[in-house]
Formats: sequence, C-alpha cells, structure tokens
Amino acid sequence: MADNRVIEADKCFCLGGRVVSAEAISGGHINKTYKLTAENGSEYLLQRINDYVFRDIDGLMSNISAVTEHIRKYDSDARHSLTIVKTKSGKLFERDEQGGCWRVFRFIQGGICLEKPRCPDDLFEGAAAFGRFQRQMADFHADTLSVTIPDFHNTPLRFKALKAAVKADEFSRLRNVSAELDFIYGCEELAAKIAHMGKRGEIPLRVTHNDTKLSNVMLDEKTGRALCVLDLDTVMPGYSVFDYGDAVRAGASTQGELAADASKARISRSMFEALTDGYLSECGEKLTRAELESLPLGAFTMSVELGARFLTDYLSGDRYFCADYPAQNLDRCRTQLALAADIRKHMDEMRAYILSER
Repeated sequence: MADNRVIEADKCFCLGGRVVSAEAISGGHINKTYKLTAENGSEYLLQRINDYVFRDIDGLMSNISAVTEHIRKYDSDARHSLTIVKTKSGKLFERDEQGGCWRVFRFIQGGICLEKPRCPDDLFEGAAAFGRFQRQMADFHADTLSVTIPDFHNTPLRFKALKAAVKADEFSRLRNVSAELDFIYGCEELAAKIAHMGKRGEIPLRVTHNDTKLSNVMLDEKTGRALCVLDLDTVMPGYSVFDYGDAVRAGASTQGELAADASKARISRSMFEALTDGYLSECGEKLTRAELESLPLGAFTMSVELGARFLTDYLSGDRYFCADYPAQNLDRCRTQLALAADIRKHMDEMRAYILSER
C-alpha cells in the first residue's frame, strides 16, 4: 500500500466497507496521516509509521495495544483512548510491498487538538489527561513494554554526546558556545540526579508517555475537557518526573522552543500552577513522596537535557533538529538554558506548591 493508494486501505484493514474518501492531515512531524471515511460513514485515521525514527515497529505497536487495552479496563468510553483497527489477518499493522508500515485507529469524533493554550483551563486539562494516563497505568508492569527509543531520557548519555561533539568541533563552532558549555557543565551533577535515583530504586519505574505537550491531548470541542492522550509511539518504561517535567518545560515557559530571544524565557507561575493542579488532581495520590519532591527537578532536568541536545546538534552541523538558519539550534539551546536557570532559581517555591495540602 503506497501513498497514492490510501483509498484502498479497506483491502488490508477491517473498516466499515469500502473507503469513499481520504484526506491528508497536516501537523504531524513524524508520521504521515490520512483521515478515511468508509461507505457506512465510519471514520478512521490511517498512518504510515516513520520506521527511520522508530526501528522496532512490532514493539511500538505492541506497546500501544497493551496500554490502550489496559486503559479500557478503567474507562470503556471509546473517546477516552485510542482504538487500533486490526488488519484482516488480525495484525496490528500492515507492511506494504516497499516495506512501509501502516496502521489504522478509529477517528475520535468531536475532539480538537491545540498547539497553544487558549486559557489556563486548557493547560489544566492537558496536564490532567497525562495525570490520568499515569494513574490508569499505575498498576501496569512497565518493564514489560518495549523501549521504542533507547536512552531517550538518559541525561548522563546526553552529556557524554555533547562532550564528544565538543571534542570533535567538526564545524568550528566551539568559539561561540563557551557560556552555554559553562552553564551545562555546571548543571551536570544536578541534572543527572533523577537518572541516578532511578537506578538506585529511589523512584519507581513507570509507564511514561515521553512527549507530554498540549498538542498530544485531545479536548472535547464543546466542553474543553480532556478526552484522551494521543501519540503513544514514545510510550515506554520511564520516570513520572520526566513526563511532568517535560510538560512544565514545554507548557509553562513564557517562550516557545523556537523563540530566538532567550532573555524572555521564564517559568510562568500561573501556567506552572495550572499544569501542576491538573496533573496532580489525577495522579497525585499514586506518586511516591520522592516523586512529588522531585517534580521541579524533572522540569529543570528536561530543560537542561534539551538544551544540551540542541547544542550537541549545533556543534555537529544540525543533523537531527532541522535549522532554518545557521545559529537556530544555538538559539534554541539558549532559550532552554535560560528557562532551566529560572526553574533552578524557583525550585524550592515550586516544590512547596506541589507539596502543599497533598
């Protein structure tokens, strides 16, 4: 099944009859997505999975299947979880004649996804969705899931990669980044703390989403309430503090990742509180004391880690993160480091807010 034959998806998947229309859906950066309508009126999402980013498609789809089935044990509402549509031979995905991997989900009616919040309530609902996901998966054995992207949040390894890029200085860019390196190296011990806590068993291994941004939550278009969490490709074993931390890093910053002016990057108190209230309203009782105390450190670590990744890519010639101009990944790095510095300054206040009345 090639791109120009998506209309023939009914030949491979158990759909509601013949496909009568197919519409390309823009906005995704990894997978190609199409909205299909079958002759009985049923609607679906067909995706070609990016097998360059995700090498273990069997593991990825098994993860999604296991997680969504587990969620349905607690909530049978079809709009509250993704539903995989299997192939006619009972498989979770189909390979075409060129080796491309395709999958189908039921289309969720009456939902919207937001790139940016319209109000604090959107942040609350988005965070609540990820908190609900964490609560629902609390009794799931995380170590039974496949690791779809090895070492994704291995902070010490990210530092190691940065040091290798510094040593190579392949594009003679090192002279521009002394202040950034001083900051990152000065954060190395603190930023690696969560990884070390996990290895020592001080915080539990959990099922984590690993891409906890608002656009990965579907909201009800009428009520604004969260329906379900989307984009489960990066679901794998991890630490809750990273999921929370990445949500705060992405959602509570006064500047987005693409902003070029790092001087304006700060943690917004109101956005932080909305995210925290939403997340903990759903899973606060499931988290250990050590996890709760470490949540602000998670936000700091995610900011430093992403800053280090941007800087590594800048020094390596912008191979991973696409850059529209030569210094864009350096600008992205500076924005993340400015945010990390502000989070570190307010970490005690953030922790006090998290622990209050909990």
